[in-house]
Amino acid sequence: MGVFVKRRGIAAAGSVAAALGMFQAEVRFYREIAPVIGIRVPACYRAEDGPDGTLLELEDLSEWTPGAAPAAVGELMRELHTRWRGKVSERWPWLRAVAEEAGLIERLYDEAWPLLADRPELSEQARKLGRELVGNVVAAERQIATAGELTLVHGDLSAQNLRTSPTGEIALLDWEDVTAAPGAVDLAWFLLSSVEPTDWPATISAYGDDEGLYAVLPSALVQGLLSLNDHPVGSAEAIAWGRRLDGAALMLGGA
Repeated sequence: MGVFVKRRGIAAAGSVAAALGMFQAEVRFYREIAPVIGIRVPACYRAEDGPDGTLLELEDLSEWTPGAAPAAVGELMRELHTRWRGKVSERWPWLRAVAEEAGLIERLYDEAWPLLADRPELSEQARKLGRELVGNVVAAERQIATAGELTLVHGDLSAQNLRTSPTGEIALLDWEDVTAAPGAVDLAWFLLSSVEPTDWPATISAYGDDEGLYAVLPSALVQGLLSLNDHPVGSAEAIAWGRRLDGAALMLGGA
């Protein structure tokens, strides 16, 4: 199997990557956490952090199928979160905390909202919630702390960071957003970023519970709306984001 080389330069000053130390966190993940994590991640052959940036040499899984079946991912999340629940902060105290740099995310969202407010892909319910989040992102981020006990969280658990082998084994890639947080953070983002709302009940059932899901959905909506802003109006990707944002808005509306 080949080697995937991932180089990152110094993150731009003022960026989210710089504020959260994301590139350095991924190096530490592969050095310290990956060997004991208990789920399938790419094998790491080299992990360096220097004055010019970071370097990872990883197992190349590009021949595996992108994504994974939602219910199978629900089971994978349950396995990961159960294994490290209540243990993560003591074992790896360097992991960033919940709501770190929430002020920066709020500024980015508030600046983006005027471009999002009239997007045709948004339902009225999603638009209403998006408008209510303006000036309230910090509060939404802090609400995550009420969603349950801390565990090891991927932080960007989406289909694009999953690969499935020919035998059905699932690997989880790209650990720049690794953090200590309630497991519902991963569940909410996987649903919102990657799963059609009709499949949400089965995915949640495979995960085992929805404890904390409603507490973290507002934060996930912020990231989902920012992601919608990355796609042209009317594109297939934007329309799909609209369906999932509407699903989250309806879930919160019925909470």
